[in-house]
Amino acid sequence: MTASDRMPDRTATGGHMLVQHRVVFSLGSNLGDRLENIQDAVDALFDAPGLDFVALSPVYETTPFAPPGETLPEQDDFLNIVLVADTRLPPENLLERILNIENSMQRVREVRWGPRTLDIDIVVFGNVSSADPHLTLPHPRAHERAFVLVPWADIEPDVLLPGHGRIGDLAGAKQAEGGPSAVRRREDLTLQPPA
Repeated sequence: MTASDRMPDRTATGGHMLVQHRVVFSLGSNLGDRLENIQDAVDALFDAPGLDFVALSPVYETTPFAPPGETLPEQDDFLNIVLVADTRLPPENLLERILNIENSMQRVREVRWGPRTLDIDIVVFGNVSSADPHLTLPHPRAHERAFVLVPWADIEPDVLLPGHGRIGDLAGAKQAEGGPSAVRRREDLTLQPPA
């Protein structure tokens, strides 16, 4: 791990960092009440201190996807959103919060590319880079995922995804591809921002 791959240093004040970072989360669900699962996860993320709400994307529906050569189990379509927040918490603390929320909603990891009640990923954490296998930043496959790029482009089209370009351009290219990576905006479904 190089110096640029390391997570930021903490202050002596409870693990908080000196600098505020913009964090982008991707949330998805394709088991049970998908919309309720995502709403519960959004609320839970902000139940504890340390995150300041910035923006919530519209809801999209996405066909399940697995990379070429991988087996995709039969399953229902996903609902997906992107959530943007500001934080002074270290990324490890956010990862722990995410895993606790996923576990509380009976997320199981038995089948790769399988269905799930809830999936939360940290897509970017400010300008932090990390090669840690438990939390690689930025997310190594974000640039390939229409279900991340398209909702994100609705709220931050001019943001740059390090090493790949402007979110709006990346989302447009994915939408033009269509096929299994296509996403459909669900105008009939809405989420409430955290209180």
